[in-house]
Amino acid sequence: MDNDNLLKTDERIDQLYSQDVQIIQNPHCFAFSLDAVLLADFVRPNKKRQAKIVDLCAGNGAIGLFLHNKLGGHFTEVELQKPIANMAERTIKLNHLEERYDVLNMDIKDVYNKIPKDSADIVLCNPPYFPNNEHSQKNPNRALAIARHEITTNLTMVVEKMSGLLKMNGRGYLVHRPDRLAEILTELTSHRLAPKRIRFIYPKPDREANIVLIEVIKDGGTGGIRIVPPLVVNQSNGEYGAEVQQLLYGDKK
Repeated sequence: MDNDNLLKTDERIDQLYSQDVQIIQNPHCFAFSLDAVLLADFVRPNKKRQAKIVDLCAGNGAIGLFLHNKLGGHFTEVELQKPIANMAERTIKLNHLEERYDVLNMDIKDVYNKIPKDSADIVLCNPPYFPNNEHSQKNPNRALAIARHEITTNLTMVVEKMSGLLKMNGRGYLVHRPDRLAEILTELTSHRLAPKRIRFIYPKPDREANIVLIEVIKDGGTGGIRIVPPLVVNQSNGEYGAEVQQLLYGDKK
């Protein structure tokens, strides 16, 4: 299909060169950020053809699509907002991956109506980061506000559904904000998700971490958490560091 026929008003096609994936984006509605690339990179490879992968709060499907080579099996992208779910569907067609990906346009609170409990090998989530309260400054664009603030879901709901969907010993992957780490770890452990690997992301060498990546195992043992080496996104001169350059562009010169 002609790419122009896949695009709607204000949409564009961006490419993650390192994974040879094209993503339909709309900055007025939803566009993936570096967080999605970082979470996809953090996921352990799993080439099992029968693997079932669920991406909660999937947006335009970027994280799942970035993993099409790294993971085998079938992906289900769960996204609440219809225009964004539609972008995910068209992005899947753009990359000719219809046989391996489905999109569910639904609230994650109802996800068990479509995906059985205890059925997923891997669950991914890049949820809204910011609490929804009277003091939070929200984007006046509701689509962007929902993506960033806990308006339609929250951390407890995300963790509950991640745990419920995962098989015993299944792996979950979450990207979030370090300032909520104590709350995140409490929620994970109280929902049978044992944190196993944590990586902190720093915007510059002299700055505090602003992103945390967490891998969990359902019903895993409580010991053995690994804090893996950190990643610094930008060098002091503001340019991407070598690792981020590789994640975004691969070997493209």
